Amino acid sequence: MDTKNDGTPEHPIQLPFVVYSRVVRGFEDDLYLFCESHPEYEHTHYGKTLEDNGIKWDFHSMSNADVSHLDANCIIALLIGAVRADRFCEGALLSFFENGSILRWLERLIELDENAE
Repeated sequence: MDTKNDGTPEHPIQLPFVVYSRVVRGFEDDLYLFCESHPEYEHTHYGKTLEDNGIKWDFHSMSNADVSHLDANCIIALLIGAVRADRFCEGALLSFFENGSILRWLERLIELDENAE
């Protein structure tokens, strides 16, 4: 939080915000591009997909989800859910990156892809 300003019109308090790197923005772009190219993952229904798999659309539930049994559709829903969460709670996506959730989800997609071959 801004501790330098007192909130007066001359010294308004500056709210914190996250500036994502090009890599993170590229990740978001690539995820949406993938989803647009693969409508079978029903990414626009990510909330229902999470719910159907017993996962709430919140940081704790998504971060603690046991992905070892989840299919690709649910993993995509987790990824989209994390990106969308950042629209409503700035910094949410950063938290998913920092706690390793994004990496776990991507590793699960790799595992699913390798087992499909």
